[in-house]
Formats: sequence, C-alpha cells, structure tokens
Amino acid sequence: MSSYLPTLKQLQYLVALKEQGHFGKAADSCFVTQSTLSAGIRELESLIGVTLVERTRRVVRFTALGDRIVEKAHRVLREAEELAAIAQASGKPLSGELRMSVIPTIAPFLLPRLLPRLRSDRPELKLYLREETSQAAIESLRHGNVDCVLLALPFPMGDMESEILFQDRLYVAFPKDEPTNPPEWIDPDMIDESKLLLLEDGHCLKDHALAACNRPDLRASTTMMGTSLHTLIQMVDNGLGVTMIPEMAIASGILEHTNITARPVDSARSSRDIALVWRRNSPREKEFHLLAGILRDAAVTNCRLPEAA
Repeated sequence: MSSYLPTLKQLQYLVALKEQGHFGKAADSCFVTQSTLSAGIRELESLIGVTLVERTRRVVRFTALGDRIVEKAHRVLREAEELAAIAQASGKPLSGELRMSVIPTIAPFLLPRLLPRLRSDRPELKLYLREETSQAAIESLRHGNVDCVLLALPFPMGDMESEILFQDRLYVAFPKDEPTNPPEWIDPDMIDESKLLLLEDGHCLKDHALAACNRPDLRASTTMMGTSLHTLIQMVDNGLGVTMIPEMAIASGILEHTNITARPVDSARSSRDIALVWRRNSPREKEFHLLAGILRDAAVTNCRLPEAA
C-alpha cells in the first residue's frame, strides 16, 4: 500500500480540470499557471501509479478511475474547507479570506457600489470574487470552490441557505418612441414576443423575464439572444427589439448615451430577489448573516434608481 497521500492542492487541480474540461481554464480558476496545474496532476498520477486523465491535443478525458477519485476529492475538499471555516469562525467575524461568486447580471452593477462600503466596514476581510452564471455559481458553492454566492432568486439552489437583501424590479427597455407616449407601467400583453431579446440559457434573468411576462411559452419562440445585458442594450438601441433589464442596471447608468426608454413591468412577478446564499450548516453562518446585513445597508444607501430613469 502506497504511503503517499495526495495534497489538497493536487486534488483542487484535479477537480478544477474536471469542472473546466480545459487545462488553461482550470489553471485560471485556481489562480496558477497552466504548467503548474499540469505538473501537479502529473505528479499525483505518478505517485499513486495510475492514469487519471487521458490527454490529447483537443480533448481532456478522465478515466473511469479518474472520475471516481474526483468524486472523492470533492468530499475531501469540502471537509477541509469546513475545518478551516471552524477556525475562521472562532476568530474575528468577517476577517481573513472569503470567496464569493456573483452572477453577471449583478456583478457589474452592484459591486462597484457595495465594495467601498465593505472595505470601509471590514478592512481585514480579503474578498475574492468570481463571476459565474447562476448554475455554475451554485455548483461552485456545492463543491466548496466558493464560500457564498450573490444570486437572484427564485432559482433552484438545492440544500442551501439564503438571506434576501432586497428586491430588484424588472423594466422593459425599448427604442425611443417605440411605442410613442408609452405608459408609466408596461403590461406584459404589450410585449411583442417576436421582438423580445433575452440572455442566453444559463442566466437566471432569462427565466425571471419570462416569468414576469407570465408566458413561459416564449422560451420556444424567442430566437434572438445576447451574451450580456450590455449586448442586449446595444441590440435594442439599434432597433432590433425590446428586452428586460433589472433596476440595478438602470441605476448604474447602463442606458446612458443611448436612445432607449425603460418602464417597469406591471406584473405580479415583476421583480427578482437579490440574496446571499451559502451552504447549509456552514460554520460561518453567523458571518454570512452579518455580511448580508452590510450588503443590504450599502444597497439601500447607494443603489437608488435615478429619477430620470
């Protein structure tokens, strides 16, 4: 029996490669060079005497044993994270390292307003951020790659805990004068589904927009999609259709220098809940509640929608 025990770093490299399916992307997610990650995995394979990853010029394919070890590695890393979290929680709250995933329809609009407050209130906190779609962020949280997620609800989270920070209303954005003299509130029936532009699959805002319209059948008929809210805004500004954007994006100035008009949606599901999400039974739960309070206060103070919108 081999006396060699894999290091946590080697297991992190292996799990990252499985999740990303690409050495370069896996290295980026681990904040190391590609050669460092590749060498770490080769060393792991050499010392345990088995091949875990089949490498070709185009494909990274895990062996059956490699898949089994990745599954075990997830559990080991989760236990190690919880061990560190217990020690962290016993010290000063919200100090040291904290890794947070933030979805793309929140990160560029909310973080610039929240982070200065967080740095001021908790200067000893080292916050590491990664931007991911909702599903990817929840998977990162489940596998222990991050400690918490800034997410928009509703979204299926599984066995997670959350605290809602505030509601973010949805607006319809359309080219100026289309329609002429638009009402203060837009009824979903006024939205032409053939002109509705949505984000690609994987973004929860797409589902929230469809729910606000109260017509889930639009999913099948809508063909024009964008990779980001900024892309959708450019498409609308060029007269290609209409889209739905959150209040926080308008408050951050996304419509500046455009000829776009925005009006709130008159619907029972016309808003999304911005929430902080973490693993159930996390030793840092009290810290997350404290963090949620700081983020909520900062959002209320700094993220008001401008009158002009």
